[in-house]
Amino acid sequence: MKKVKKLPAVITILLVTLTISSSFAQSKYLDRNGVLIFEASEKLFEEVKATNESVTAIYNEETNQIASLALIKGFRFKNSLMEEHFNENYIESDVYPKAIFSGKLIDFNPKEDFGNKSIEVKVKGILEVHGKQKEIETVLKVQKVAGTISMAGQFKVTPADFDIAIPKIVRNKIAKEVTVSLDFKLVAK
Repeated sequence: MKKVKKLPAVITILLVTLTISSSFAQSKYLDRNGVLIFEASEKLFEEVKATNESVTAIYNEETNQIASLALIKGFRFKNSLMEEHFNENYIESDVYPKAIFSGKLIDFNPKEDFGNKSIEVKVKGILEVHGKQKEIETVLKVQKVAGTISMAGQFKVTPADFDIAIPKIVRNKIAKEVTVSLDFKLVAK
């Protein structure tokens, strides 16, 4: 009779952990190239608009939780001087380098509601920018096709929501409400 070698306990635990975590991983979706655009333009003045195309977003299909993280210095303006002022004078990106959202899709059952058609789903959560938090509630257009979950939508905030001071000299050139648009394409992780 041949002797069967037993796997060391550490290897057995590692294999079990990998098996369990890979089964849970199927419910998590990730996008490392999500897009955030904010616009605070006023008519008759120079466009105040920036795009960040390297936003990380994660969605858990089991819990309906969604989170995203954008590095502030990842926002690009058409005007480099405007980008510099944004980072140094307004958002203070060296002190507050990230914008973070953490929330949940409301009244949504992915097993039943996902389909080839885009549907509107309410999302509610907390946005943190410039060291301040604000509750956000909006509607996203959500769709799942061929294993990719698309989420797109927009919401409005104000600089005052995050204690961002706008100097009097440029106050009329920047909209009082900032429109933030998002577009995520999340794939199974």
